[in-house]
Amino acid sequence: MATILPVLGKHPQFGENCFIAPNATIVGDVIAGSDCSFWFNAVVRGDVNFIKMGNKVNVQDGAVIHCTYEKNPTLIGNNVSIGHNALVHGCTLHDDVLIGMGAIVMDRCVVNSNSIIAAGAVVLEGTIVESGSIYAGVPAKKVKDISKEMIHGEIDRIANNYVKYSSWFSDFNAAK
Repeated sequence: MATILPVLGKHPQFGENCFIAPNATIVGDVIAGSDCSFWFNAVVRGDVNFIKMGNKVNVQDGAVIHCTYEKNPTLIGNNVSIGHNALVHGCTLHDDVLIGMGAIVMDRCVVNSNSIIAAGAVVLEGTIVESGSIYAGVPAKKVKDISKEMIHGEIDRIANNYVKYSSWFSDFNAAK
């Protein structure tokens, strides 16, 4: 069974149709919208500050979402995919964002809408990612603009796929 724990009297809250894998950990001041999914070994720690995410957010296997004590909460918009083993820490991800596998997004970063952070990228503290762009590398830099086809073909497709994948586990839904 998933670990879902209150911290200092603040309980995680979930919208409708959320899937939480049996070994995911979600603690503290975490608010998730509808159609979110928290996959195997994902950790979402709202213990030292709050984490708020919109609808249709997927936190893939091994990903970690955290924040900074008394400084930086983590805010995540709608239609956001956080790839396997990614780290999202004390930052803001606007709507329609894809964080690639193994990427790191550090404190005070703002990833604007319709953007992709490439697999393995490290977005340094305080970086502002331009809307409609792909950032890659260590440290991450803009490498190109995103076409409308890529927004639909990658960002939307992945978020929608994870809603579908969640439905495969309808017999086991820890968020109910």
